[in-house]
Amino acid sequence: MMYMISKGFFLRFAFFLALLAVPLVHAQGAAATSPAKPSANAVATFGGGCFWCVEEAFDKVPGVISTISGYMGGRTKNPTYQQVSTGSTGHNEVVQVTYDPAKVSYAQLLDTFWKNIDPTQANGQFCDNGSQYRSEIFYHDDEQRKAADASKAKLAKDKPFSGDIKTLITRAAEFYVAEDYHQDYYRKNPIRYGYYKNGCGRPSRLKELWKTS
Repeated sequence: MMYMISKGFFLRFAFFLALLAVPLVHAQGAAATSPAKPSANAVATFGGGCFWCVEEAFDKVPGVISTISGYMGGRTKNPTYQQVSTGSTGHNEVVQVTYDPAKVSYAQLLDTFWKNIDPTQANGQFCDNGSQYRSEIFYHDDEQRKAADASKAKLAKDKPFSGDIKTLITRAAEFYVAEDYHQDYYRKNPIRYGYYKNGCGRPSRLKELWKTS
């Protein structure tokens, strides 16, 4: 069976090959497990296309403690990036967000999520096509599910853009941490990251959707 490889995959694969030739700035294995967190903290998980870009968006939010790129929602145990990129595992590229509810609410995180994706695009995001790039909210409890449903319904009612909302709302499953070179990619490789992000058309499409400057 053949799988469609997106333009974004080729951009990121080229950067991956380049990384093999240079030492990583980030310590190997630093993101192998979720950091220990106080019981007062909470976790949210979002799929919004390339997890490099989703990490950047949530890292800017006051009250967010950490972000980790990974995979969720598929059938394959301990998937690799190469496996997920084929679209055959059922997994989605996601970012798991650890946050302090006393400083930022889940509703605010949902607002950040919506403003950084194209809700009208099915089975992909921007130049990245395939189920592994689908926009998806993974809820961890009933409270998150209700909040996600309500925010989606409000967005559908307000209609700030044309087109139906294709974003999925799904119960969170096992989270697999992505390879170390994916963690904080936008910080470790800002030039390559900027080339990918702009080449994929993400900033221009977000401005068009959300009427931002």
